[in-house]
Amino acid sequence: MDIDALRSFIAFVDTGSFTRAAKQTFRTQSAISMQMKKLEEETGHVLFVKEGRNLGLSDQGQQLVSYARRLVSLHDEALGYFSSHQLHPPLTIGCPDDYAESVLPSIVSLIRNTLPNQGIRIVCECSTQLRLMLDQGRIDIAILTRAPDAEEGYLLRHDAGVWVQGKDIQSEAQLASQHSVSLILYEPDCKFHSAAIDGLEKQGRSYTLLCSSSSATAIKSLLRRGLGISAMARSSVSYGLSIIEEGNLPTLPSVDIVLAVAPVPHPLFSSHLAAEISKAFSKQSNNVS
Repeated sequence: MDIDALRSFIAFVDTGSFTRAAKQTFRTQSAISMQMKKLEEETGHVLFVKEGRNLGLSDQGQQLVSYARRLVSLHDEALGYFSSHQLHPPLTIGCPDDYAESVLPSIVSLIRNTLPNQGIRIVCECSTQLRLMLDQGRIDIAILTRAPDAEEGYLLRHDAGVWVQGKDIQSEAQLASQHSVSLILYEPDCKFHSAAIDGLEKQGRSYTLLCSSSSATAIKSLLRRGLGISAMARSSVSYGLSIIEEGNLPTLPSVDIVLAVAPVPHPLFSSHLAAEISKAFSKQSNNVS
């Protein structure tokens, strides 16, 4: 089977969109359609079915996913082996600012254990922006937040949203139960931003959006000064912050933190290596907990 066609197939599975798959593989949608038709001819099965206005995978399409991942992974691993002694550009890692303390250091450490001589560059942006950068080939891998039912990337950790305040500023009941809650949130494209505001509005709870920011450092600094409360992933809660257990605040959604690889990978970072690093990270997290 054609590796590029399998790569396009995986891009569709991960993104759920032929539009994004085309962007990721630097092809037109018509070229992607031709590749998918060729895969159907080679396998002798229909791989896609209509689901309302969208396309989904047939039973045979679902079966092809694991084979496609293994074939592409083995291909990239072989190329990585034969190019391991060449000089390569830095491995560019994308990471949301709120995971820069809790997830990124362990990922970098695991990469250094495997590729001790490889230079690394880090870009901090929100998950939405990092996905665009992956599509454009501007970063090689990214730590992302995805919905629990999505297929994107390699799972690092299941996480839950929690309400957070500065530690020892006021009691949880005082700060969270004020008539008008003061919010300090990540930017609107953050899942917890919309969930927090939507949840409060459904409760009929009065709130003031003090500020929103893409900077975890800024948000946490304001929280430590007792200027409001925030919504974030449990793993993002760091020193000087505490989780609010009281106050009748709305429930926040669960998310998955994953490691995603660019469709055209860095010569030394294949999907096989991403899978190995995600397993090692999960093992470390389980040992810590």
